[in-house]
Amino acid sequence: MEQESQARWREDQLAAELAPGSTPWSDRDPPVQLPDAPDRPTTPMGRGRALALGSVAALRHRDFRLFYSGQILSLVGTWMQSTAQGWLVLELTDSELLLGLVTAAGSIPILLFTLYAGVVADRRDKRDIILAAQCASLVLALALAALTSTGAITLGWLLALVFLLGIANAFEIPTRQSFFVDLVGKEDLSNAIALNSSAFNLTRVVGPALAGMLIGSAGIAACFYANAVSYLAVIAVLLAMPRRPARQPAAVESLRENLGEGVRFIFGQRLTTALVGLVAVSSIFGFPYAMLLPVFARDILHVGPQGLGWLLSATGAGALAGGITLAVITGRVRRGPLLLASAASFAVLIGAFSLSRSLPLSLVLLAGAGFAVIPFSATVNALLQSLVPDELRGRVMGVYVFMFLGMSPLGSLQAGAMARWLGAPAALSVSAAIFLIAIGLAWERVPELRAVR
Repeated sequence: MEQESQARWREDQLAAELAPGSTPWSDRDPPVQLPDAPDRPTTPMGRGRALALGSVAALRHRDFRLFYSGQILSLVGTWMQSTAQGWLVLELTDSELLLGLVTAAGSIPILLFTLYAGVVADRRDKRDIILAAQCASLVLALALAALTSTGAITLGWLLALVFLLGIANAFEIPTRQSFFVDLVGKEDLSNAIALNSSAFNLTRVVGPALAGMLIGSAGIAACFYANAVSYLAVIAVLLAMPRRPARQPAAVESLRENLGEGVRFIFGQRLTTALVGLVAVSSIFGFPYAMLLPVFARDILHVGPQGLGWLLSATGAGALAGGITLAVITGRVRRGPLLLASAASFAVLIGAFSLSRSLPLSLVLLAGAGFAVIPFSATVNALLQSLVPDELRGRVMGVYVFMFLGMSPLGSLQAGAMARWLGAPAALSVSAAIFLIAIGLAWERVPELRAVR
């Protein structure tokens, strides 16, 4: 989530140069050059003030402040439910493979519906879509809490509720990603994305830690009830915002035509193809490590549910630090090398974690991995958003989320199956090695990615 701090993109030029149907990149093409940030103040006091203001520039917008505060509260509950859900699956099934299956059940709807959701986001009021998805998620969290607290929860019920929640997420996530520009405009878009990443990872520290304590004292269902209550915060702030009806297209196009336009934009040039390709590989072989953390907590490190909360919180703490660091250094480092170096560091640290049998060392390695992953995922997001024309933003974000989350069922299933056959440590080691190879190929074969500013 790169933040070209306080820079105004030359959107009309970028749209003309990178619009669908433009000439694809070739080996003779010069590396893509994105606009530079304006000159910064040269005095120490001026530089410090500009840095401070640039790091929180998006907060000057009222609607973003509202949305940001609601998201923080809601995400704490989301992380609590995610932590408790993994522990519940192990209690019900005692199976790494089924743990992967439940995780995949929540991601399969994203694979199925996200591209369509991107089209809907470009045609409808984004606030209303997010509001409907949040209301649906609240109802599903209440149902899961009630079934768990009464002892009626089964693997079948859990799969069904997780699948329905995945449908809500399939519409909410790409819409939310394309909603930021409506809240802050293009000038502060990258800063809004960076701040949102920091909030996501701050709650990633707090939520699992609270869940670990709550599971031990009040049971798994308490985490699901807490999540249901947390949705009220974001629902309230969305209701306080004005509606922003979507711009109607000049001509009525079919769903296939709408989808094709976004896909052609991404795969029409080598840089954007490489970006979404790395996202897809990371979803299959990088990020499934989180799905296996309950197995490491119970069977490898022997630290129980509270230890699982520590492991997840360590990852979140590192990611929070990574998000803050990214907001500070944005505009001062080249984005291409930063993206590739951070992805490679993440892969190496996850591979090292798979070999650790010490809780303190594991916490350090996971914190490092969390720190490293933010410049990678954030930079990909911001690069795509800064290249896309406004009328294609929802669809391009739909493709991005399709690769980022829609591919994760494959990752969850392969990680669960490999952990079942080889053990969780070997599964993580192999996955990290494959991701590292993909990063090396991108470095060697896509010079535009290395050179992008």
